[in-house]
Amino acid sequence: MNKPVLKIFTILMLTIAFASCKDKADEAKTTEATEATEAQATSTKYMANPANTLIEWAGYKPTGEHFGTIMLESGVFTVNDNKIESGTFIINMSSIKDYDGSARLEGHLKSADFFDVENHPSAAFEVTGFEEVEGKMMLSGNLALKGKKNNVTFPVTLSEKDDIFTITSEKFIIDRSKWDVKYGSKSFFDNLGDKFINDDIELKIVVNAKKS
Repeated sequence: MNKPVLKIFTILMLTIAFASCKDKADEAKTTEATEATEAQATSTKYMANPANTLIEWAGYKPTGEHFGTIMLESGVFTVNDNKIESGTFIINMSSIKDYDGSARLEGHLKSADFFDVENHPSAAFEVTGFEEVEGKMMLSGNLALKGKKNNVTFPVTLSEKDDIFTITSEKFIIDRSKWDVKYGSKSFFDNLGDKFINDDIELKIVVNAKKS
């Protein structure tokens, strides 16, 4: 490869790498589970509408990527001074869907290899904190998944119109290995070569709720 071509190739690869890093979502801060917050008498209560709530997921491996959704089963939270004060959300793990409609992939994700839906049909998120950090509103909560619980923190925006309160997260990443989701994970297995599956699961959540 001559020098001009090599130079162009190098610039192109650096440009692609920079764009990829720029678009990558941030990993949610993950710590040990902590005590959930409680509602105050002055709080306003909202009930989530599962039909108008969207949870999108994305998973990656060297040979491809998959995208899909999962449904909220129920959710209730309280707001005080335009801040989320407390709340609990239940996620229906059997509702995992692949955007490409692959029944094989959906079945595998529900199997004991991944989320073991037969033994763990629901996941849960309980609010433990809400604060502003460097101009962003950060929501913290205990995420219980596959029988294991960790606390995660990620950025959200809040809005309200006609008694409908909306919580919209930025895209964020959780590390599945911290919930013992082991299949194809280099955190648990050696010598996987290019057959591994990234530990990162990217999520984006939009919850619409009505004043109760």
